[in-house]
Amino acid sequence: MSNADRKFKCEEYNVKTVLSMAGTDPSGGAGIQADIKAISATGCYAASVITVLVAQNTQGVHAIQEIPLSFIQQQIDVVFTDLHMAAVKLGMLYQEEIIQLIAKNLKKYNPPHVVLDPVMTAQSGDLLLQAHAVTALITLFPLVTLITPNIPEAEILLNKKITDRQHMQSAAILLANTHNVSVLLKGGHLTSADSSDILYDYSQDKIDWFNSPRIDTLHTHGTGCTLSSAIASYLAQGDTLYSAVDKAKTYLYRAIDAGKNLKIGQGNGPVNHFYTLHTSI
Repeated sequence: MSNADRKFKCEEYNVKTVLSMAGTDPSGGAGIQADIKAISATGCYAASVITVLVAQNTQGVHAIQEIPLSFIQQQIDVVFTDLHMAAVKLGMLYQEEIIQLIAKNLKKYNPPHVVLDPVMTAQSGDLLLQAHAVTALITLFPLVTLITPNIPEAEILLNKKITDRQHMQSAAILLANTHNVSVLLKGGHLTSADSSDILYDYSQDKIDWFNSPRIDTLHTHGTGCTLSSAIASYLAQGDTLYSAVDKAKTYLYRAIDAGKNLKIGQGNGPVNHFYTLHTSI
């Protein structure tokens, strides 16, 4: 063994750990599988707690299998007592009892950053949050750093229509000030030429818009999971909220663009999370 090899073997280095607590996607494009890919691709180590088992693919959700609450708690305890969590991303929580369990553990372990993607439906339209659990989900908002609703989710949370940028701005501010949380409201469901998201930083009372050209593709399976996970990853690495969102938006745009010609599945395919490793795509 050379001196260089011996030095490499002996040296240790730290990498920030981000925990995803979410449901599964066995097709690999969304859910906790997408979270792990996005966290890894953006420079952090990904840990995971599975909240619910979902049989889904690029065409839709076929079945949902609940996990005993006691086993979700065991997963949470083993990772938090062993790994130092620099950030947490919350995805599909599905039902009220799981949400209550997550709230209890956020208070117990107090991670420095929490990004909540308020997952309510799949891209196919299938329900991923029980209707009566919306009120419970809202109780999590004051416990997290950022929520990342899309327009349909924000409409459910506010019980009002959002049809343009002015509506988006008023909705983001209302959500933030009602629930004491920063909000990234995603505008991908609007029909404008650009895709515009608005960040309202609650602690700074500051508004920023992020605009990017729309990419002509159907392969957007898991984009919400990917974006929120990337934001959590950049927050874990010390970025400000604005910088984390800006970097995550750039990462997602490039991942969508790199995945637009991928042929994976028979429905809405995934983005290319590891586009930097696939320079020929």
